[in-house]
Amino acid sequence: MTALLIDLDGTMVHGNRMIEGADRFIRICREQHIPFLFVTNNSSRTPEAIADMLCGMGIEAEGEEICTSAQAAAQYVSRECSEARVYCIGEEGLQKALTSAGLHLVEEKPDYVVQGIDRNFTYAKLTAAMQCIMQGAAFIMTNPDVQLPSHEGLIPGAGTIGAAIEAASQTSPVVIGKPSGILMDYALNRLGIKAEQAVVIGDNMLTDIAAGAAAGCRTALVMTGVTTPSNMERHIQTAGVRPDYVCSSLSELWGGCLPPTK
Repeated sequence: MTALLIDLDGTMVHGNRMIEGADRFIRICREQHIPFLFVTNNSSRTPEAIADMLCGMGIEAEGEEICTSAQAAAQYVSRECSEARVYCIGEEGLQKALTSAGLHLVEEKPDYVVQGIDRNFTYAKLTAAMQCIMQGAAFIMTNPDVQLPSHEGLIPGAGTIGAAIEAASQTSPVVIGKPSGILMDYALNRLGIKAEQAVVIGDNMLTDIAAGAAAGCRTALVMTGVTTPSNMERHIQTAGVRPDYVCSSLSELWGGCLPPTK
């Protein structure tokens, strides 16, 4: 059976608005008993908060169906060093993921600096992160997104903050979220399936599709967000991969683009 790893921003939702057909798409998945997870680079919110947001838009979701870069980052660190000391630059979703994995949040002498989006980021936090990394802490970044859509337009993302820390510390981070395959491997393990059993569905060639390809999954690009017919070939060249399926919308996935699920 094929399972689906479904992106959120640009695929299911635009900000606080559901993309047309997203509710029906998930309803069909449930009716046909198709395993799926929502896989997101978002590290700011807990899975439960994301599920509540989706339900508020009309997309049926539960917390255990959400897979975030924060959760994958927490697992990555805990597997390397259980009960590690972590200096966290991030919001509630990342903080809770780290503590739930048995990691200890500290201000001094951490084993790791784990960084996601932080809308209260300051020069003091930049200084602390730089000094911790230069003193030997490993640098983990939840996701490399440099820009995020918001109700006020584009805002800086986790990747922008990470770029500042990387420049200051002269150290490149381990990147967990898309286009890294680490997040996808985490999601595959959550579902208990192999890469060849999964299709990654997303709107962004440079993150969603690149990550799916890196993990060995099949990929389906939907033209509902970042990648469009006008920029697709350029994005394909930049990403260095080509999607297995290209569809104009979520509805079209059920019209012949999506591979057999049984």
